[in-house]
Amino acid sequence: MGRGPGLSDETKTQIWEQWKAGETVAQMSRAMHRKVDTILRVVRPHGGIAPRVRCRSARALTLAEREEISRGLCAHRSIREIARHLGRAPSSVSREISRNTMAWWRYRAHIAD
Repeated sequence: MGRGPGLSDETKTQIWEQWKAGETVAQMSRAMHRKVDTILRVVRPHGGIAPRVRCRSARALTLAEREEISRGLCAHRSIREIARHLGRAPSSVSREISRNTMAWWRYRAHIAD
């Protein structure tokens, strides 16, 4: 039996807010028109404690920087030239490319992000 798409981030946030407010799983399932099992699938793996919101490190490459790497590779610019344009170390750009491609012409920023 196949399952449909998962719950949206907004729905999961709503579940955690209601859980924190002390509502029961049965109350939440009735209010959200969801099965009890669906609510439990969100809450149970975390032991009833809402997971921390993930945030990206300030040192990580941004999507815009990854797009610049992609454009630079398509324009056949060197890694050093791309790095200089971004204000990053060439090793960072090189690692980003090797981590997210099999060949330089297959690097795609949205996939790497």
